[in-house]
Amino acid sequence: MRRGRCHQSFSRRLTTLCCAAGALALVACGGSSAPAGPPKLPPADPGAVKSMLQGVSAANSGDTKQAIKRLEEAVKRDPKLWEARFDLGVLLAQTGELERAEDELEKALDSAPNAEDVVVALAEVKRRRRDAQGAADVLTTFVKAHDEAIAARIALVSALRESGRIDEAISRAQEVLVRRSGDPNALAELALSHLARGEVDTAELLITEALKAEDKKAVVERTAGLIALERGDDAMAFKHFVRASELDPKDTTARLNMGTVLLQAGVYDAAEKEFRAVLAVKKDDDDATVGLAAALRGQGTRYKKEPYSKAERLLKELLDRKPRHLAATYNLAILYTDYLQRPTAAKPLLKRFLEDAPEKHPARPEAKRRLSGIK
Repeated sequence: MRRGRCHQSFSRRLTTLCCAAGALALVACGGSSAPAGPPKLPPADPGAVKSMLQGVSAANSGDTKQAIKRLEEAVKRDPKLWEARFDLGVLLAQTGELERAEDELEKALDSAPNAEDVVVALAEVKRRRRDAQGAADVLTTFVKAHDEAIAARIALVSALRESGRIDEAISRAQEVLVRRSGDPNALAELALSHLARGEVDTAELLITEALKAEDKKAVVERTAGLIALERGDDAMAFKHFVRASELDPKDTTARLNMGTVLLQAGVYDAAEKEFRAVLAVKKDDDDATVGLAAALRGQGTRYKKEPYSKAERLLKELLDRKPRHLAATYNLAILYTDYLQRPTAAKPLLKRFLEDAPEKHPARPEAKRRLSGIK
């Protein structure tokens, strides 16, 4: 295994499925899109509206804790104030409380079934909870009733692709392009769908068209980077990821890919910074956690073992949350065998990995070899 390459369980392909919806924004009353007109609800409680506006103000000032508190007060006073529930759901998602975020966004959608921002946010949370099929279902229902809901349609392409329904994703992306010819977001999603099907040339042609758009999009640059990775051009990929992060500083997928490229190049301290930047925005990101552990591991030496201990702690914390996490299981085993000289601690991890990993997983042969060498 060449220097700088993260172990196969944390590979470039982990990040080829990325979010096209982008960052979610807070709204005040009437601020989100509603394709079929605003929901017909009774007048909002004035006190609830005041608390909601205080929450939005606190969020804009960077005081997330206070913002969540005020928004919780708002929905307690007026359970039908869907804008407050939407804002609360977005903030909870940003802090990693995905289960609560999903609950608030579902309640917001119940009160405002025509609000496109709400359904897109709900779908994104479901995807982050590894429920791409659930995201696809809620978006499919929405677009059936809202023919011109472009953002929801593009989010649906992402969800279908992540759930393995590539042909449907391609068909849905083409539907968007019929409604909005040359849309860069739709072209990027279509390119990603063809890339998932192994059609690199087609994906490259599509993203070249998207890159011609005057309105530059982070998702377009990010997709171009993924295609460059598939071509084996790490340097060009890195340039595209940098541009994506400049266009959208909260683009965690671009930073995740930047970190992976740096990791493969052996630039461990720079990789660490990128993975930490991802976790600052999305603290529940498992891939960034595994990447950060690998970057720390790369900075350790025989005489400098603290990075190894930090990497071990990160991986064990992830496994406490998700005991069958493949990448964390395998990388912790590698840490024990190659760096901490604790092969007996690696043995149960390698066994678990071989129990869970698909037969075609690229790390299986290496895991078997290592396991056979442990008494």
